[in-house]
Amino acid sequence: MAFVVKSLSMNSAPSNLTNNGAPASGAVSPTAAPSSAVPSPAAPSPTFSPLYQQIKALITQSLQSGEWKPGELIPSEVELAGRFKVSQGTVRKAIDELAAENLVVRKQGKGTFVSTHHEARAHFRFLRLMPDEGVPHYPESRFVEVKRLRAPADVARLLELKSGDAVVYIKRVQLFDGVPTIVEELWLPGLVFKGLTAERLNEYKGPMYGLFESEFGTRMIRAAEKIRAVCADEGVAELLRVDPGTPLLMSERVSFTYGDKPVELRRGLYSTERHHYQNDLN
Repeated sequence: MAFVVKSLSMNSAPSNLTNNGAPASGAVSPTAAPSSAVPSPAAPSPTFSPLYQQIKALITQSLQSGEWKPGELIPSEVELAGRFKVSQGTVRKAIDELAAENLVVRKQGKGTFVSTHHEARAHFRFLRLMPDEGVPHYPESRFVEVKRLRAPADVARLLELKSGDAVVYIKRVQLFDGVPTIVEELWLPGLVFKGLTAERLNEYKGPMYGLFESEFGTRMIRAAEKIRAVCADEGVAELLRVDPGTPLLMSERVSFTYGDKPVELRRGLYSTERHHYQNDLN
């Protein structure tokens, strides 16, 4: 049985403020229809989002456009209230939701900053494998293969690409305290990650998402994940130094950037001999 786990919260799609508009120029006022006329079907009622949601969408739009970059301080609530001509309380409620979705982070006495994958607190938002004992820490990566290829049909579908479009394929082993624990395969859109090479991955010592953010302008803000139990085949067993047939946890995760655009497919096999998968549900 597969379980679907959603990591992080979905950001609102950008939209403009809703205004109460007058009838369009040239519109004709309705007149009474003859009694014999067939009544036209009722038009769907317009839907309106709360004002703070509209402000949240506009702030998200500025984040997406790069007006405020990862790690940068955004304008104060007072400044944003003046910019959007709304109350400070409306802006505060919008920022509360953005902070809950990890798009921004509040720092006491300093202000509100755009979240970044370079922060230590962000390292475990997507890595949910925790040690049974000891303090969680980021693993060491050893890259087995990095190459550009044409997207298989299933990968293209999940990344919303055309079958055969270029993708970057990465296979790596992640080790905790020298013990191989995760085997991962990643597929990234080739156009977005043009120039990503094995040499650059080996040179970079921080979290991979930090590299994607700083050098490719792509920030992961949400992920949808499926988890199931599988048995290790001979190839994976060799990489993880376990016996073939050993039970493993398998995850398939699609990560999204602003606008709910998928920009990474990641399939991982986890050894849970010393670790467990943890997800806090609110």
